[in-house]
Amino acid sequence: MQELLKKSAMEQSKALKNKEVSAVELTSAALDRIKTVDEKLGAFNSLTEETALDTAKKVDEKIAKGEELPLLAGVPLALKDNMNLIGSRTTASSKILENFVSPYNATVTQKLLDNLVPIVGKANLDEFAMGSSNENSAFKKVHNPWDLNKVPGGSSGGSAASVAACEATLALGSDTGGSIRLPASFCGIVGMKPTYGKVSRYGLIAFASSLDQIGPFARTVEDAAALLEVISGYDSHDSTSLNLPVENYRLTLNNDLKGKKIGVVKELISEGLAPDVEKAVKNAVETYKKLGAEVIEVSLPNLKHSIGIYYILATAECSSNLARFDGVKYGYRTAEAKNLLEMYCKTRAEGFGSEVKRRIMLGTYALSSGYYDAYYKKAQQMRRVVTNDFINAFSQVDALISPTCPNTAFELGAKTEDPLAMYLTDIATISANLAGIPAISVPAGFDSDGMPIGLQIMTPQLCEAKLFNFAYKFEQEHDYYQKLADI
Repeated sequence: MQELLKKSAMEQSKALKNKEVSAVELTSAALDRIKTVDEKLGAFNSLTEETALDTAKKVDEKIAKGEELPLLAGVPLALKDNMNLIGSRTTASSKILENFVSPYNATVTQKLLDNLVPIVGKANLDEFAMGSSNENSAFKKVHNPWDLNKVPGGSSGGSAASVAACEATLALGSDTGGSIRLPASFCGIVGMKPTYGKVSRYGLIAFASSLDQIGPFARTVEDAAALLEVISGYDSHDSTSLNLPVENYRLTLNNDLKGKKIGVVKELISEGLAPDVEKAVKNAVETYKKLGAEVIEVSLPNLKHSIGIYYILATAECSSNLARFDGVKYGYRTAEAKNLLEMYCKTRAEGFGSEVKRRIMLGTYALSSGYYDAYYKKAQQMRRVVTNDFINAFSQVDALISPTCPNTAFELGAKTEDPLAMYLTDIATISANLAGIPAISVPAGFDSDGMPIGLQIMTPQLCEAKLFNFAYKFEQEHDYYQKLADI
């Protein structure tokens, strides 16, 4: 069973259909694996055994009756702990929501359940998805399965680590500025952020609503494409949801790349890049040339402003979104308060961690009277400028590539005292969120310490099929994705 857990989702799906294993056996094996290794990994905040096994039983009943199975039915999945699942604790890894039990399902959760995908547990994250290392959780740090002394990346570190450690075959994360792609890069798996609006955000605890997007983690590009098919689609509960048909991305995975144009983002392969990461990007360029694509250098001149734009817009939106956590309707409430104002202040002071407080204060300042035009309005204008850079770039090429991160996973605690150094970890990923375009990180090699390196690929809005095609063709030229962390 442990060997089967190492297989891809599509291989597990085939084994289920061929009756080589039952869904209950496969799900139980995943739960046993979590109980064996997660004490040292910290990838899960809670397990949802009953829900997972009930779903698995339904899969086995369908198989016994000879009925056709939905896509990915019976394949174990980890759900980031900022997405609602009825009856489970949804904490966003924050003390303020430590005992909050979901009263409804997120749209993505409902889609998973409708497709009979067993949800084995709620994955740890940086508190309210704010962080790049998964050290900001109120409960425990997540460790990188490749080296337990290193970070898994954030904010979806638990989701990424669970897939890399074969605790789950698939996972969902949320990506506001790289929170899927960065941990995918650090953990040596595939992580993908769809076009903004492609996947419903209903039931996702909001961080920055104009940037947040739910996406898949998997060990192969094909699995990630299949999971996106399951979770995408229009949702009337989400006003930003796009009313478009769901595509079958697996049909075009193996399309020829001859004559396609790929742009290497000049600003992301300059100074500050670790030598092993630079070498991996150069190898990727050679791979695409071998596949018949033309590779040219492309400039995104305003990319350098992305970090500043992001940390004004994201913090402003988080300041607004997190105002609802005040100790009145739900969540933690301070035990000692003499009046209403003191109750608000003490509840938030005790319930939020330091990084969340930092971002709320930054955002509140940016939105305050007298500073709104100077900061928030200017950042929105610059967001448009960055988006135009992408539009210009995509008029020349079909896709853009860059390192997912300038470096590989760093030691736990290495950047916790320097927030700016931590923020710069997202330099390559943030701009895709600002522009609302799809982007993916795929395994692209290992550094001299044996830590994974990720290659980021970006395409224009709504070009997910093209994105998966570029990612799949690269993946199939190498065996990086077949190497698993030894934990």
